[in-house]
Amino acid sequence: MTSAQILEPRRRPTQERSKVKFDSLLQASRDVLLDVGFESFTCEEVAQRAGLPIGTLYQFFANKYVIVCELDRLNAVAIQSELDKLAAELPTLDWLVLLDRLVDHMSQLWINDPSRSAVWYAVQSTPVTRATAEVTEQQLAARVAHVLAPLTPGTPRDRRKIMAEVLVHMSYSMLNFSVRDLQEHGEAIIELKRLLGTYLLAAEAGAT
Repeated sequence: MTSAQILEPRRRPTQERSKVKFDSLLQASRDVLLDVGFESFTCEEVAQRAGLPIGTLYQFFANKYVIVCELDRLNAVAIQSELDKLAAELPTLDWLVLLDRLVDHMSQLWINDPSRSAVWYAVQSTPVTRATAEVTEQQLAARVAHVLAPLTPGTPRDRRKIMAEVLVHMSYSMLNFSVRDLQEHGEAIIELKRLLGTYLLAAEAGAT
């Protein structure tokens, strides 16, 4: 994708006062998304809940599709931050331990913040939001591939890139599955760990 095709805010604030407004709009967006769903989601409702003029919202966001893509980016940032913390423990940290701890952290994010799942489903709604979300996933996968490099030295770089993209996409899909109605979250997380662990073991074995 070219940068023109990726949905991004018109601008991101640099001054503290604008940052407060920006964050308030994003938090209100999460609330609206949870309360009414993406189909009934409107920028007017977001601005009202944030206590800001609609013009302020449009200074930052062209439409609701840009808003959910920005929320999706923020969700990925929280995961990357935890990944970076775990990466700082390498090379003493075994990759299976890293995987287990990262999945546990992500599991708590999805349990504690139901809007994560709502955002994920929202960005699947149109081709351009899906494409933007794919870019966000790829950026996170690039970080995962970097962390995997010293842990899977027998795997070629190109294959490791694909592995990381599979790991991220599988994790997102299973985490959203784990918080569906009537789904046992704990059991789904156990299965996710099995899937990821088995996949990585098989992929590394096949590379040697």
